[in-house]
Amino acid sequence: MKLKNIIPYQLRLFRIRIIWFFKNYKSIYFESGIYTNELHGPATYKTDGLITSNNCDFINDELFKKAYEKAAATKPWNGFTLQWRTYIVCWFADYVKHFEGDFIECGVNTGAYSRAVIEYIDFPKTNKKFYLFDTFSGLDESLVTELEKNAGINNYFGVYKDVYQQVIETFSTYNVQIIKGSVPSTLSLCNAEKICYLSIDMNCVEPEIAAINYFWDKIVIGGVILLDDYGFPMHIHQKNAFDSFAIQKGIKILSLPTGQGIIIKK
Repeated sequence: MKLKNIIPYQLRLFRIRIIWFFKNYKSIYFESGIYTNELHGPATYKTDGLITSNNCDFINDELFKKAYEKAAATKPWNGFTLQWRTYIVCWFADYVKHFEGDFIECGVNTGAYSRAVIEYIDFPKTNKKFYLFDTFSGLDESLVTELEKNAGINNYFGVYKDVYQQVIETFSTYNVQIIKGSVPSTLSLCNAEKICYLSIDMNCVEPEIAAINYFWDKIVIGGVILLDDYGFPMHIHQKNAFDSFAIQKGIKILSLPTGQGIIIKK
């Protein structure tokens, strides 16, 4: 086994940040935005690439706290601190829960987002079905281009463990269909006729664009598509691909400081 495959995720993330620093340190000076764009007070949130002094009291909301606890209990990785991203996911799931259509998540890992959603919106009462697509063992390396590898996507290789049985157990009591394998080859296994919620988080272009193209016509008006990697520098090729898709469809993508992108079908 290659050494890089046994380095803990946190050390890989530290390595990425060190590389970024040495590439960009010349741009860091006193008059730069790092110093002049001051916070409005003490930081209230500082994790997952986001720091702010703005209000984030949603974290203490009892319903969200319980939903996030369910997400964290799936143990996606050590040091899982995606409260704000998880809150965005839950908020939009709640927004569309009364619309026609089922829920789909492409890129599941241990099921943290989907488990949070189920808790937050009381999913069983919606009478909907939740489709979960993943290899459940990490990226399909054959779908990652050399450009994406050079951008840093190869840092994901060897990080993920096989969580298929764990996911089966996590969702065994819910109306969930777990579809194992690589997108796009597994997309036809979904028999949803209408979709109101589509979460896409597969870390590279080919499966993500295949998913949105495959499901687009089934997404109801007002339905939401969440792009988990949209704003992160390492995922610039995904952003570019979705920007091109948006132009073709005549739609806009809402870019959030959490790194997520949001599409609401009109």
